[in-house]
Amino acid sequence: MGIPVKLDNFEGPLDLLLHLIEKNKVDIYDIPIVLITEQYLEYVSNMDTKDMDIMSEFLVMAATLVRIKSKMLLPKEETEEEEEEDPRQELVERLLEYKMYKYASFELKDRQYDAAKVFYKEPSIPDEIKNYKEDIDYGELLSDVTLSKLQDIFDSVMQKQVDKIDPIRSKFGEIEKEDINIEDQMLFVEEYAMLHGTFSFRKLLENGSGKGYVIVTFLSVLEMMKTGMLRIEQEHLFDDILITYQPPKKEKNRTDVNGGEQ
Repeated sequence: MGIPVKLDNFEGPLDLLLHLIEKNKVDIYDIPIVLITEQYLEYVSNMDTKDMDIMSEFLVMAATLVRIKSKMLLPKEETEEEEEEDPRQELVERLLEYKMYKYASFELKDRQYDAAKVFYKEPSIPDEIKNYKEDIDYGELLSDVTLSKLQDIFDSVMQKQVDKIDPIRSKFGEIEKEDINIEDQMLFVEEYAMLHGTFSFRKLLENGSGKGYVIVTFLSVLEMMKTGMLRIEQEHLFDDILITYQPPKKEKNRTDVNGGEQ
């Protein structure tokens, strides 16, 4: 009693060849024709089908593989004029074309499966409503229309368009870059502090405009506080901030007992 062998059903000889190539994990552009031919013939010999049309297709491909195998076993003629054509080239092209259409059919099948899940409602509007057309007497409708009323309607429509404009967001596209850096602003704050001595932070901000100016000025004041050049005072919460300029102290030269400077 022989061992039962389960064979997969393939749609044709090219489908079987693709299966063998993927099974052996070989490059389709460099098919090991001897190995693939042996496995293919083994499969065909185990086929049990009474449909001679299907069987003849597999036998024709088997003959093609044997012919390619015999060509590759023959010694190659070396010619300098042109390179010898690979006997597998035509088979590779047929496999690539078949593979492209095979995977395209999978995509179409998936789309058909997804389309089967789509439902739609047939139109159910009564003919009396669908075919209804209201009779409009334009003469009666425009009987009391004057140029003055038309002007009022036009002004009302234009005013609605103006009201739709957001006074803040409509100007977002007009933001301009402010060219200001902290080094230049620190020089300006130092000159301003030397000139005024004690001054209001709010007054200092009035010398420029824009969010960038406020941020850079604030950072400049903080940096100058760290160096001790400015002193900040605020008596109560939310009161105006007072800034006092503190000129840098000059170091006095110390003399040693011999009268020399250190």
